[in-house]
Amino acid sequence: MSVIDLKSLYETDDYEWLQSTIELLKNRQFNALDLENLIEELEDLGSEKRNAVVSLLNQIIRHLLLLDYWTSERERNINHWRSEIVNFRDQLDQRLTTNLRNYLQENLDFIYKRALLYVKEKTGYSVEFPDECPYTLEQLLDLNWFPDRPPHTD
Repeated sequence: MSVIDLKSLYETDDYEWLQSTIELLKNRQFNALDLENLIEELEDLGSEKRNAVVSLLNQIIRHLLLLDYWTSERERNINHWRSEIVNFRDQLDQRLTTNLRNYLQENLDFIYKRALLYVKEKTGYSVEFPDECPYTLEQLLDLNWFPDRPPHTD
């Protein structure tokens, strides 16, 4: 298969393009590769992985904030919030690499600000949440950690 054929295949059947590209790589037929689309796909793959771990960490922060600060809803929602935190941590743990962990650490403030916007809206701005993330990345990622400080009041 030529590069031109491979580029055409990419436009019509990206799964078949992927299978053909894998075969070319396995056979070390590097000159036949559609490098332009291969590079684009690899960049997208990296972005998807980053976006997935950011989304999961955002969800963990949201649920911890609700658990920790939205006291008027705690009794009704505590089991749900805790189970969601466990679920999101488990998913994140399965995807996390050293590189992605470093990315989360570097972007924790930004991720927290996004989660904060959500919980403020969810609570109708009736709860005072901290402006800065009250949790360390280690706490957020720890499969068994939950806040042990006394509950906050609304």
